[in-house]
Amino acid sequence: MATPQDRSALAEHVERLLAAGGPLPIVAAGDPVLRRPTAPFDGQLGPELLTRFVEALRETMRDAPGVGLAAPQVGVGLRIAVIEDPAPVPEEVRVVRGRVPLPFRVLVNPAYEAVGTERAAFFEGCLSVPGWQAVVSRPAAVRLTGQDEYGRAVDEVFTGWPARIVQHETDHLDGTLYLDRAELRSLSSSAAVVERWAQPTPATAAEELGFSL
Repeated sequence: MATPQDRSALAEHVERLLAAGGPLPIVAAGDPVLRRPTAPFDGQLGPELLTRFVEALRETMRDAPGVGLAAPQVGVGLRIAVIEDPAPVPEEVRVVRGRVPLPFRVLVNPAYEAVGTERAAFFEGCLSVPGWQAVVSRPAAVRLTGQDEYGRAVDEVFTGWPARIVQHETDHLDGTLYLDRAELRSLSSSAAVVERWAQPTPATAAEELGFSL
Protein backbone atom coordinates (compact mmCIF):
# COMPACT_ATOMS: atom_id res chain seq x y z
CA MET A 1 0.00 0.00 0.00
CA ALA A 2 1.38 3.37 -1.03
CA THR A 3 2.25 5.79 1.74
CA PRO A 4 1.27 9.49 1.63
CA GLN A 5 4.94 10.21 0.89
CA ASP A 6 4.87 7.83 -2.10
CA ARG A 7 1.73 9.47 -3.44
CA SER A 8 3.21 12.93 -3.02
CA ALA A 9 6.44 11.91 -4.76
CA LEU A 10 4.47 10.48 -7.70
CA ALA A 11 2.47 13.68 -8.13
CA GLU A 12 5.66 15.72 -7.93
CA HIS A 13 7.27 13.48 -10.56
CA VAL A 14 4.36 14.07 -12.94
CA GLU A 15 4.48 17.81 -12.28
CA ARG A 16 8.16 17.86 -13.21
CA LEU A 17 7.48 15.96 -16.42
CA LEU A 18 4.74 18.37 -17.42
CA ALA A 19 6.78 21.45 -16.52
CA ALA A 20 9.07 20.88 -19.51
CA GLY A 21 6.15 21.40 -21.89
CA GLY A 22 5.57 19.77 -25.25
CA PRO A 23 5.52 16.03 -25.95
CA LEU A 24 6.93 13.91 -23.14
CA PRO A 25 10.09 11.82 -23.65
CA ILE A 26 9.20 8.21 -24.47
CA VAL A 27 11.02 5.56 -22.42
CA ALA A 28 12.80 2.90 -24.50
CA ALA A 29 13.01 -0.84 -23.82
CA GLY A 30 15.67 -1.55 -21.22
CA ASP A 31 14.26 0.88 -18.66
CA PRO A 32 12.94 -1.06 -15.63
CA VAL A 33 9.76 1.05 -15.52
CA LEU A 34 8.55 -0.87 -18.58
CA ARG A 35 8.96 -4.18 -16.77
CA ARG A 36 7.20 -3.39 -13.51
CA PRO A 37 3.45 -3.82 -12.97
CA THR A 38 1.92 -0.39 -12.54
CA ALA A 39 0.05 0.82 -9.47
CA PRO A 40 -3.74 0.99 -9.75
CA PHE A 41 -4.91 4.57 -10.08
CA ASP A 42 -6.81 5.61 -6.96
CA GLY A 43 -6.47 9.37 -6.99
CA GLN A 44 -2.69 9.73 -6.72
CA LEU A 45 -3.05 12.62 -9.17
CA GLY A 46 -5.68 15.22 -8.34
CA PRO A 47 -8.35 15.99 -10.97
CA GLU A 48 -6.51 18.97 -12.43
CA LEU A 49 -3.17 17.17 -12.59
CA LEU A 50 -4.78 14.04 -14.06
CA THR A 51 -6.39 16.15 -16.80
CA ARG A 52 -3.05 17.72 -17.66
CA PHE A 53 -1.29 14.35 -17.63
CA VAL A 54 -3.88 12.78 -19.92
CA GLU A 55 -3.56 15.71 -22.32
CA ALA A 56 0.23 15.28 -22.32
CA LEU A 57 -0.17 11.57 -23.10
CA ARG A 58 -2.46 12.43 -26.00
CA GLU A 59 -0.06 15.05 -27.34
CA THR A 60 2.89 12.66 -27.04
CA MET A 61 1.01 9.79 -28.72
CA ARG A 62 -0.03 11.96 -31.64
CA ASP A 63 3.41 13.50 -32.02
CA ALA A 64 5.19 10.11 -32.12
CA PRO A 65 2.87 9.20 -33.93
CA GLY A 66 1.21 6.14 -32.42
CA VAL A 67 -2.21 4.66 -31.76
CA GLY A 68 -1.73 4.19 -28.01
CA LEU A 69 0.52 5.20 -25.15
CA ALA A 70 0.70 3.87 -21.60
CA ALA A 71 1.85 5.86 -18.57
CA PRO A 72 4.99 3.74 -17.97
CA GLN A 73 6.13 4.62 -21.49
CA VAL A 74 6.72 8.15 -20.19
CA GLY A 75 8.18 6.89 -16.91
CA VAL A 76 5.03 6.99 -14.76
CA GLY A 77 4.08 3.73 -13.04
CA LEU A 78 0.32 4.28 -12.96
CA ARG A 79 -2.37 2.11 -14.54
CA ILE A 80 -3.39 4.69 -17.14
CA ALA A 81 -3.22 4.56 -20.94
CA VAL A 82 -4.63 6.47 -23.90
CA ILE A 83 -5.66 5.05 -27.27
CA GLU A 84 -6.72 6.57 -30.59
CA ASP A 85 -6.58 5.39 -34.19
CA PRO A 86 -7.82 7.41 -37.17
CA ALA A 87 -7.16 4.25 -39.26
CA PRO A 88 -5.99 5.89 -42.51
CA VAL A 89 -5.56 2.58 -44.35
CA PRO A 90 -6.64 1.14 -47.72
CA GLU A 91 -9.95 -0.66 -47.86
CA GLU A 92 -8.31 -4.07 -48.34
CA VAL A 93 -6.28 -3.58 -45.15
CA ARG A 94 -9.33 -2.34 -43.27
CA VAL A 95 -11.32 -5.43 -44.17
CA VAL A 96 -8.59 -7.99 -43.46
CA ARG A 97 -7.33 -6.46 -40.23
CA GLY A 98 -10.58 -5.03 -38.94
CA ARG A 99 -8.86 -1.67 -38.65
CA VAL A 100 -11.58 0.89 -38.12
CA PRO A 101 -11.40 4.38 -36.60
CA LEU A 102 -11.02 4.33 -32.82
CA PRO A 103 -11.92 7.64 -31.14
CA PHE A 104 -9.65 8.98 -28.41
CA ARG A 105 -10.14 7.09 -25.16
CA VAL A 106 -8.56 7.13 -21.72
CA LEU A 107 -8.21 3.76 -19.99
CA VAL A 108 -7.89 3.79 -16.21
CA ASN A 109 -7.19 0.51 -14.40
CA PRO A 110 -7.99 -1.52 -17.52
CA ALA A 111 -8.08 -5.31 -17.70
CA TYR A 112 -9.09 -7.55 -20.60
CA GLU A 113 -10.16 -11.10 -21.24
CA ALA A 114 -10.58 -12.97 -24.50
CA VAL A 115 -14.04 -13.29 -26.03
CA GLY A 116 -14.24 -16.55 -27.91
CA THR A 117 -11.30 -18.56 -29.24
CA GLU A 118 -10.56 -16.81 -32.56
CA ARG A 119 -7.08 -15.33 -32.86
CA ALA A 120 -5.46 -12.95 -35.33
CA ALA A 121 -1.76 -12.60 -36.16
CA PHE A 122 -0.32 -9.38 -37.60
CA PHE A 123 2.82 -7.29 -37.46
CA GLU A 124 2.89 -5.02 -34.45
CA GLY A 125 5.28 -2.28 -33.29
CA CYS A 126 5.83 -0.18 -30.18
CA LEU A 127 6.94 3.38 -29.50
CA SER A 128 9.25 2.01 -26.79
CA VAL A 129 10.91 -0.37 -29.26
CA PRO A 130 11.48 2.03 -32.16
CA GLY A 131 12.48 0.76 -35.56
CA TRP A 132 11.26 -2.83 -35.21
CA GLN A 133 8.10 -4.86 -35.72
CA ALA A 134 7.12 -8.49 -35.18
CA VAL A 135 4.08 -10.69 -35.68
CA VAL A 136 1.92 -11.17 -32.60
CA SER A 137 -1.00 -13.57 -32.35
CA ARG A 138 -3.74 -12.15 -30.12
CA PRO A 139 -7.40 -12.84 -29.34
CA ALA A 140 -9.52 -11.32 -32.11
CA ALA A 141 -12.04 -9.97 -29.59
CA VAL A 142 -11.65 -8.94 -25.97
CA ARG A 143 -13.81 -7.66 -23.17
CA LEU A 144 -12.30 -4.56 -21.57
CA THR A 145 -13.21 -3.53 -18.03
CA GLY A 146 -11.98 -0.59 -15.98
CA GLN A 147 -12.80 3.09 -15.75
CA ASP A 148 -12.43 6.25 -17.80
CA GLU A 149 -10.71 9.43 -16.64
CA TYR A 150 -13.86 10.53 -14.82
CA GLY A 151 -14.15 7.34 -12.80
CA ARG A 152 -17.05 5.98 -14.86
CA ALA A 153 -17.13 2.21 -15.29
CA VAL A 154 -16.08 0.74 -18.63
CA ASP A 155 -17.26 -2.70 -19.73
CA GLU A 156 -16.99 -3.05 -23.48
CA VAL A 157 -16.14 -5.59 -26.17
CA PHE A 158 -13.53 -4.62 -28.76
CA THR A 159 -12.87 -6.50 -32.00
CA GLY A 160 -10.39 -6.25 -34.86
CA TRP A 161 -7.56 -3.75 -34.67
CA PRO A 162 -9.07 -1.83 -31.72
CA ALA A 163 -8.90 -5.09 -29.73
CA ARG A 164 -5.20 -5.35 -30.58
CA ILE A 165 -4.55 -1.78 -29.42
CA VAL A 166 -6.40 -2.37 -26.15
CA GLN A 167 -4.37 -5.52 -25.47
CA HIS A 168 -1.05 -3.92 -26.37
CA GLU A 169 -1.55 -0.90 -24.10
CA THR A 170 -3.01 -2.89 -21.19
CA ASP A 171 -0.06 -5.28 -21.44
CA HIS A 172 2.25 -2.30 -20.90
CA LEU A 173 0.55 -1.72 -17.56
CA ASP A 174 1.46 -5.27 -16.51
CA GLY A 175 5.12 -4.85 -17.46
CA THR A 176 4.69 -6.82 -20.69
CA LEU A 177 6.09 -5.74 -24.07
CA TYR A 178 4.68 -6.98 -27.37
CA LEU A 179 7.96 -8.82 -27.99
CA ASP A 180 7.12 -11.12 -25.08
CA ARG A 181 4.18 -12.42 -27.12
CA ALA A 182 5.75 -12.19 -30.59
CA GLU A 183 6.92 -14.82 -33.04
CA LEU A 184 10.59 -13.81 -32.87
CA ARG A 185 11.47 -15.26 -36.28
CA SER A 186 9.22 -12.56 -37.71
CA LEU A 187 11.24 -9.72 -36.12
CA SER A 188 11.89 -7.19 -38.88
CA SER A 189 13.04 -3.63 -39.16
CA SER A 190 10.22 -1.21 -39.82
CA ALA A 191 11.81 -0.49 -43.19
CA ALA A 192 11.74 -4.19 -44.08
CA VAL A 193 8.08 -4.41 -43.11
CA VAL A 194 7.25 -1.53 -45.45
CA GLU A 195 9.43 -2.84 -48.29
CA ARG A 196 8.76 -6.59 -48.02
CA TRP A 197 5.84 -7.42 -45.75
CA ALA A 198 3.30 -4.67 -46.34
CA GLN A 199 0.65 -7.17 -47.47
CA PRO A 200 -2.63 -7.11 -45.55
CA THR A 201 -1.62 -10.36 -43.79
CA PRO A 202 1.83 -11.65 -42.73
CA ALA A 203 1.42 -14.87 -44.73
CA THR A 204 4.30 -14.11 -47.12
CA ALA A 205 6.57 -13.15 -44.22
CA ALA A 206 5.70 -16.40 -42.45
CA GLU A 207 6.64 -18.43 -45.51
CA GLU A 208 9.90 -16.63 -46.24
CA LEU A 209 11.09 -16.11 -42.65
CA GLY A 210 10.06 -19.57 -41.50
CA PHE A 211 7.45 -19.16 -38.79
CA SER A 212 3.91 -20.41 -38.30
CA LEU A 213 0.76 -18.30 -38.14
